[in-house]
Amino acid sequence: MGFETAVSGIRAASSQLGIIGNNIANSSTSGFKQARGEFSDVFASSALGVASNSVGRGVEMTAIAQQFTQGNISFTDSSLDLAISGSGFFMLDDGGSTRFTRSGAFTVDSEGFVTNNEGLRLQAFEADAAGQITGLVDDVRLTTSQIEPIPTSEIDITANLDSREEVPLLAFAAPFDAFASPPTAPSADMFNGSTSLTIYDSLGNPHALTTYFVKTATPNEWEAHVTVDGVTPGGVAAPQTLTFDSTGQFPTASLPVQVSVANYDPLDASGNPTGAVTPQSFSVDLSTTTQFGSDYGVSFISQNGFSSGQLRGVEISDTGVIFARYTNGQSFALGQVALANFANQQGLQPLGSTAWAETFASGVATVSEPGTAGLGLIQSGALEDSNVDITQQLVNMITAQRNFQANAQVIQTEDTVTQTVINLR
Repeated sequence: MGFETAVSGIRAASSQLGIIGNNIANSSTSGFKQARGEFSDVFASSALGVASNSVGRGVEMTAIAQQFTQGNISFTDSSLDLAISGSGFFMLDDGGSTRFTRSGAFTVDSEGFVTNNEGLRLQAFEADAAGQITGLVDDVRLTTSQIEPIPTSEIDITANLDSREEVPLLAFAAPFDAFASPPTAPSADMFNGSTSLTIYDSLGNPHALTTYFVKTATPNEWEAHVTVDGVTPGGVAAPQTLTFDSTGQFPTASLPVQVSVANYDPLDASGNPTGAVTPQSFSVDLSTTTQFGSDYGVSFISQNGFSSGQLRGVEISDTGVIFARYTNGQSFALGQVALANFANQQGLQPLGSTAWAETFASGVATVSEPGTAGLGLIQSGALEDSNVDITQQLVNMITAQRNFQANAQVIQTEDTVTQTVINLR
């Protein structure tokens, strides 16, 4: 009789309906991957194998296989929402063990760590103090406290000094002191051109550095003088002489050309010490300055110091590099999101909460940077939707329902036949 065969068919249809119901229930779950039931037929067998005319004994479920196809990407308003376009899994620290997920809904906890809704911390390659990405994988943490200021030590200026200029009417009568009584300052008849920028002391206090260019009576020769907040800093025994060749550039043998300040003492707006580290040393590099027969102009000017600042925002590139922007205008790489992949994704163990664990069947996780080793890229401000196709699931549900009903009908038929046999006289 086929009772057992039909019962196995009912069980298989019930399992299929359960899988379909779970897929439909999670159709709006970020990062969810739909599953499918895989079944095989059953035959009675012995040590000699299965006879060629054996009747099947029904069906059994052999696996519930998740389908790791790409889901649609929906954009959000949070830069910490991340979606993977392509292969790979985010790595989450679960108290020493690692979970893997495609759901990239991340936030910042009270300690500044980037976590998911369960408090599991996102893993990334660390960045060193210079912003260079290292190979060490650790928790991602956003620094919410103020970053410490960095005093200026290098200034770069690229300018063109007009070779047609005349020697100034007055000699550059350094040193100058804006806080003296009476104050002294350069007059417009003492120099041919000047440029200013803000530099910083060890406390992050801003100071105005001004560089003056003075043409001398010697052909192709200029002098460079500096003041800070209107004061000629100590340590400049003589101005830096700039000697150009006949092409309007510095001879290679004379490079680098710098104005070096050895013992600058930072002062506040009243001329009193700021309390910053003294003396402060810095240099003004003029190596790329030229002397052509065109108007004076500054094409580039920069310095390497900055004041203190607080975190203002975070940007994550498509390669997973996490940039933190601060109120002082600085931006630093805090790390790079690490992605993992597996030789056999079907071998991963589902843990719930759209997370998986590594198993022997999946193979060891291969961890690398987004966009390398076959891994996908990161989309910031977006989430990956479930890959469930509702239309297909509804069709599958109808099919499973028909299978269930058909197997139930087999049982009814078998029951009728059995009753007929019992009633034989």
